[in-house]
Amino acid sequence: MTTPRYLELVCPAGTPAALRAAVEAGADTVYCGFRDCTNARNYPGLNFDVDELCEGIAFAHARGCQVLVAINTFPPAGNLAPWQRAVDAAASAGADAVILADLGVLDYATRRHPGLRRHLSVQASAANAPSIEFYRDHFGVRRVVLPRVLSVDEVAELVAATGIETEVFAFGSVGPMSEGRCFLSSYLTGLSPSSEGACAPASHVTYVDEGGRTLSKLGGTTLNCFGRGEPAAYPTPCKGRYETLGRASYLFEEPVGLNAITILPELKRAGVTALKIEGRQRSRAYVTQVVGEFRRALDALALGAAPAASGLKDSTEGGRETYGAYHRGWR
Repeated sequence: MTTPRYLELVCPAGTPAALRAAVEAGADTVYCGFRDCTNARNYPGLNFDVDELCEGIAFAHARGCQVLVAINTFPPAGNLAPWQRAVDAAASAGADAVILADLGVLDYATRRHPGLRRHLSVQASAANAPSIEFYRDHFGVRRVVLPRVLSVDEVAELVAATGIETEVFAFGSVGPMSEGRCFLSSYLTGLSPSSEGACAPASHVTYVDEGGRTLSKLGGTTLNCFGRGEPAAYPTPCKGRYETLGRASYLFEEPVGLNAITILPELKRAGVTALKIEGRQRSRAYVTQVVGEFRRALDALALGAAPAASGLKDSTEGGRETYGAYHRGWR
C-alpha cells in the first residue's frame, strides 16, 4: 500500500551519488545545480554537467521522484548568457522545475520555456505578500521558497494571502537573518555567494593550531578560535565570533542547526506545500540519514501516528538544534 503524502520532501543532491542516495532514502523531490556559477553551491567536486543531469533525472523519474534545478545566483551586468544556457539545459534535460532568483533569468525562462515550471529561490528574499504576488503574476511562479525569517503564523498568513505553493526549510543551516544578499565573504575572498555561488570557498579556508587553540581563518582573516574539544564550525563570516565592548560573541549567527521535525504538524496546518532539507555540500551518509529520518516521520504523520523522536542532533551544526524563526525566541 502506498503511503499518502503528508508534505512534499525536497532533498539535496550535490552530486550524482547524493542524488541516488536521496531518491533511495525516500525523497519526493531532489534539487541540484550545474557545475558553474549559475547555482549558489558552486564548489569543486559538487554539482552536475548536462549528461549527469540527464542520467540523474532518468534515475529519479523511474522511481517516481522529481528533479528541480537551482539556477539561483545573480548574473553580473552584461553576462546573462551562462544563466540562459543553464535554463535551456535544464529544460532540455527534462527537469520538473527550475529554481530562479534573478528578474532577468525569470523573464528569459518565462518567454523561452513557458511550459517549464518556475519556482522562486530563497535568494530572491520574497517574504511578504506583495513581493510574492509580483513574481506569481509577472513570471507565473508556481512555488516560493520562503526565507528563514518567518514564524509559523506568518507563513500561514502568506499562504492564505497569495494562494501560492510554499516551500520552507526544515533541516540544515539556520542562515543569516537576511536571505539572498550575502556579500560578507566576498570582502575576504573576492568571490561572492550571490554571483559566483561561492560562500567561504574551501580554497580560502585554513585552520591554524596556536597555543593549544585552533584558529579558523578565511582569506587570512581569523573568524573564530576554539579550545581543545570544542566543536569548530566552518569559517563563514556570518558565523564568526567577534569581540565587541570587550566581549567575544556570535554577533550574526551562532553555529546551530535548524531541525523542524517535531513541528511538522504545525507547518502542515499553516498550509505549507513542501519541506526543504539543506545540504548539497554534505556527504551521501548525511543525505541518507536525514532524508530517511524525515521520510519515516512524514509517513507516520500521514497515517495518523506521531513520529518517533528525531535522532539527528549529531548531524546538526554544532550539535545543537533550533526551530529558528518558526517559534520566535530571538530579538
